[in-house]
Formats: sequence, structure tokens, C-alpha cells
Amino acid sequence: MAASQETAHPRSATAVVLIVLATLAAVAAVVSIRGVILSVLLAVIITVGLDPILRTLQRHRFSRAWALATVICGVVITFLAILLVVTPIALAQKDALSTWLPGQIDRVTSTADFVDLNGATNGVIGAFLDWIALAGAEPTSSAALATGVVGFGLTIEGAIAAGIFVAILVCFLVVSWEGGRLAAYRLVRLSRRADVVRRGERIILGVGRFFTGTVTVALINAVVSGVLLAVVGVPAAVLIAVVVFFITLVPVAGTIVTTIGMTVLAYLHSPTSALIVLVTMLVYMQVEAYLVDPLIMRTAVEIPIAALLIAAVVGGVLLGLVGILIAIPLATAIILIIREVVWPAKERT
Repeated sequence: MAASQETAHPRSATAVVLIVLATLAAVAAVVSIRGVILSVLLAVIITVGLDPILRTLQRHRFSRAWALATVICGVVITFLAILLVVTPIALAQKDALSTWLPGQIDRVTSTADFVDLNGATNGVIGAFLDWIALAGAEPTSSAALATGVVGFGLTIEGAIAAGIFVAILVCFLVVSWEGGRLAAYRLVRLSRRADVVRRGERIILGVGRFFTGTVTVALINAVVSGVLLAVVGVPAAVLIAVVVFFITLVPVAGTIVTTIGMTVLAYLHSPTSALIVLVTMLVYMQVEAYLVDPLIMRTAVEIPIAALLIAAVVGGVLLGLVGILIAIPLATAIILIIREVVWPAKERT
């Protein structure tokens, strides 16, 4: 009996070691292709966001072929605009910002008023400005902020290649999206298929509408912010507008954060610019709350802002700006799955 236990023990230890090694190998493989995984995930999310647009076009008497052609043309035009217009301007402005920020911060922090204000806040404002100067002046710090802790490490060339891959994949996914969904539903047992289709379509449509609405509101916010900063003379207005777009994907909280950041940058330019930016953004926040949001988000599902904020922070820390874009729809999908699947199942039991 003892001999059999001694024989079994080495086998169990060997199995544990093999499982650990296999797990480590799988983790290493996932880490090595994390850029591809993130690109595919982003393409799927964008496709889900385009699905409500495709359905709307078909409801307005577009044939499926014409609706697909319209959506694909929109994807291509958007990608080309980002690649050929926004990206070159943002890269050029990054160099300008890295030379402008340190000098302006040194000028502001050397004034007696700032010394008194910094002392009243126990050095918080000074530390914040130092962090802004470091992020703007050091390419490595800016890259870390853009890619997060995971740091999938995209160079400019790699980012362009990833963007091309995502754009092409989105075009193919849009064309095959309906057939792919129907094929997936056929994997469900026939007796439960109708219920799964009903709930699945509600979840997909809810995520798509929320994602499309959120991106549209963030885009409007970014355009307004970029134009405002350019009017008051703050350098790198396009680059700042790109950052504003990602941060304002988080409803309410994102606009507050970007308004504070833009006001600080405008103050480095001049106190008058800061006042103009602050007042204009406060007015825009009211317009967004009472006009833009009700108009664009009226068909979107209600999602708790706290959940979106947590998801955005986690996604931003891990994956940088792209992580915010990915985390928001994933959080929306999880919340809708809980509402549509988990809660009804608990009610039946």
C-alpha cells in the first residue's frame, strides 16, 4: 500500500509540473502576440459599433449591398483621414509641445503667486506641472502613457501597420458579420435557440448603440476642444484633441478631466486663455448634457457611470489610450450580459 502511494506521488508531482509549464508557455505565447490579439479585439468592437449603422441604413431602404458599401467606404475614408491628416499633424505638434512646455512651466513656477499657491496646496500643483513637463518632454514617458503598463510597444511604423490591419479586418468582419452571427446561433440547441437569439441580438445592438453614441460624443468634444485651443493660441491643439477624444469616451468624468487639463495648459499660455477655455468648456458641458447626449444617446442603453469609470481606468493603466477605447464596450457587454442572462436566470431559480 505504501509502495503504491510512493509511486503515485511522483506521478502527481510530474503532472503538476507539466501543467505549470504548459500554463507558462500559454501565457508567454499570449504575451508575444498581444498586439495581434488587441488589434483583433479592437476590430470586433468597431464592427459591433458599426452594426447599428448598417441596420439603420437598411431600414431606410438601402439594400444590404449598398449599406455594406456605404459603411466600408466610411471606414476607409476615416482611416485615410487619420493616417494622412491627423497623424502627421499630431506627430509634428508633439515636437513643438515638448519644446514649449518646459519653458512655460519654468516661467509660471518662478512667479511669486505660484510659489504661494503651491505652498497652499502642499506642493501638489508643482508636482502636477512637473509630471506634465516630463510627459511632454520625454518620448519614453509619453510612450508609456500611450501604451500603458502592458506596453505592447508599438513604434510609429508598427502603429500604422496595426491600423491598416484593423481597418482591413473591420471591412471583412462587416461583410461577414450577419452570417457569422447566424452560424454562431446554430451552435445552440434548437429548443433554446430562439431565446438565445433574442437576448444575443439585444446585447449586440445595445453594445453597438452605446459604443457608436459614445464615440460620436467624444469626437464632437475633441473637435470643440481642438478648435478652442487653436483659437486661444495653445500649441499642439490637434495632439491635445486626440488625447481628449480618448479620455472623453468616459461620460461626464472624461469631460471634467479634460476641461481641467486644458485649462491648465491654457494657463501656461496666458491667464486670459485659461479663462476663455474654462468658461467655454463649462458652457459646452451644459450643451452636451442637455442637447448632444439626449440627441445622440437616446437609443443607447443606460450604463452606470461608475462601472465605465472603473473600466476606463483599468484599461488605460494596462493598455494606455487604446485600452480606454477597448474597456468601455467590454464593460458595457458584461453589464448587458448580467442584465439579460444572469439576472433572469436567478429569477427563475
